[in-house]
Amino acid sequence: MVLFEQCATSEKKRKDNVISNKEKTIDKEDTLFKVESFKEKTFLLNDQNAIPFFFKYQKENLEENIRISTRFGNIDIKLYKNTPYHRANFIYLTKKKYFNGSTFHRVVPGFIIQGGNSDRVETAEKRRKIGKYLLPPDTRKGHKHHRGVISMPSSEIENPHKLASPYEFFIVQQNPGAYHLDGSYTVFGRVIKGMDVVDMINQQKIDSREAPLTNIHMEVSIIE
Repeated sequence: MVLFEQCATSEKKRKDNVISNKEKTIDKEDTLFKVESFKEKTFLLNDQNAIPFFFKYQKENLEENIRISTRFGNIDIKLYKNTPYHRANFIYLTKKKYFNGSTFHRVVPGFIIQGGNSDRVETAEKRRKIGKYLLPPDTRKGHKHHRGVISMPSSEIENPHKLASPYEFFIVQQNPGAYHLDGSYTVFGRVIKGMDVVDMINQQKIDSREAPLTNIHMEVSIIE
């Protein structure tokens, strides 16, 4: 289960905190079998095969519009084509229905909402079946952390290069943006409809761990 850093006492410190999770680094021996065919076999993604897989996957799966459905309404997002591995990863996980039933598990008022995790056994089981892997940062495409962008947090354990944790994402709610994050996290899309929903989620009551007091579940789908 992914753990998160506890919120600092001041708003400034909260916003300067590294957006991260604590997934363990990949043990190469965890891979159960090698990938022989991306299309024909079920396989586990890992640090060795993830990039070759997504290099091919992004060419064959061109979808770029996704919808995050919550009890507060829908958030429609356009994924950027020039961050191909992050786009492909999000499309892949969406088609695998990974995000369905996960939650917006971290809310920092006036800053971000973070999703893709939950304390449900089903979410952990989905991760186990998909695999353990990290994505390299892709921060040189000119995308900044404006209000409404979707970005990917990094794993913090033994991760000096800020490799991205592929199962989670955050949306910047701060106005006009959270530019101190530029260069550290990969922006890979933007909200095109539903920022009012983002604002409502950001206003929910939270505990000392920045977790909403009431779960905010999501369903994620591809739209035209």
